[in-house]
Amino acid sequence: MMNTSRLRLATGALALTAFLAGCGDSTEPAGGGTTAASTTDGEQTAQEHNEADTMFAQMMIVHHEGAIEMAQLAQEQAVTPEVQELAAQIEAAQGPEIELMQSWLQQWGEPAASEDDMAGMGHGDTSGMEMDGMTQEEAMAELEGLSGEAFDARFLELMIEHHRGAVTMAQTALDEGQHPDVQELAEQVVTDQEAEIEHMEQLHKGL
Repeated sequence: MMNTSRLRLATGALALTAFLAGCGDSTEPAGGGTTAASTTDGEQTAQEHNEADTMFAQMMIVHHEGAIEMAQLAQEQAVTPEVQELAAQIEAAQGPEIELMQSWLQQWGEPAASEDDMAGMGHGDTSGMEMDGMTQEEAMAELEGLSGEAFDARFLELMIEHHRGAVTMAQTALDEGQHPDVQELAEQVVTDQEAEIEHMEQLHKGL
């Protein structure tokens, strides 16, 4: 009886040792590599974006800020109610998108950038920032010197060009970017701004 009990104890000890050893091995993936599960959400997000994603966020923030500046002026100076309403809609839509893209850059550890920074850093084609060959400052100066329906017509012309620049930038992001949030926003920009371009063209014809 003594030998049988000792045998059972020894067998149990060996089984326990094997079980604990197995648990220890399970914490390391096969091959000794690091899996995605061992990375934090923030690290995964940072790894998923590429240069095209960063450029889209940096440039579109600047682009949206220009649109909001024009829209705020239109809400003060436009005389056509439909133009005033459109300007308010542009400001309401693009403000939250700026905040969203700013949060991406912060999460990715990427800097924000101004229009001058974009050109200075050689960030590809910045023609999407221009309207009829004018910079944001030049366009604003022209609009500030207009009034009445002349202002409304020129605002629509410049904002149509501004929107076309945004669509071009978004399409580039769709082609070259990879972050899923960037892809989603880029698709939304194309859809929304193409619809607004059509609406502005109709408004312009009615002036």
